[in-house]
Amino acid sequence: MSSLSLQSPGPLLVVAAALVDAQSRIFVQQRPAHKNMGGLWEFPGGKIEPGETPEAALVRELREELSIETQTACLAPATFATGLIGDRPLLLLLYVCRKWTGMVQPTEAADSRWLRSHELFTLDMPPADQPLVAMLDALL
Repeated sequence: MSSLSLQSPGPLLVVAAALVDAQSRIFVQQRPAHKNMGGLWEFPGGKIEPGETPEAALVRELREELSIETQTACLAPATFATGLIGDRPLLLLLYVCRKWTGMVQPTEAADSRWLRSHELFTLDMPPADQPLVAMLDALL
């Protein structure tokens, strides 16, 4: 007799970029009100699609979200955070990016800002992003 087991999906894998400009400011954007966690501030990025490396996913997401181009060699792994999206585990990988081409032009964000690392502490961010702020502040 075999038993039926329900496989839960693995963790949701998400990548994000701390874009750092020449003045050492970090880019953040505000999620649109109609989206999940609307109104919260976040680093640009998104889900890793099946078959993508984290770096390739982040290059794609930066192109889609901000109309900029970068290379995987320009992405420095910085830190990670874990959390939950509903009942599903989340693994968020943060990279620092200091080199890209094009002007940062958010395509979906309700608002966006370039802030110093210590200013990020004042933003209302998703729970998984909050521990990344302290690490960025220590790194930069």
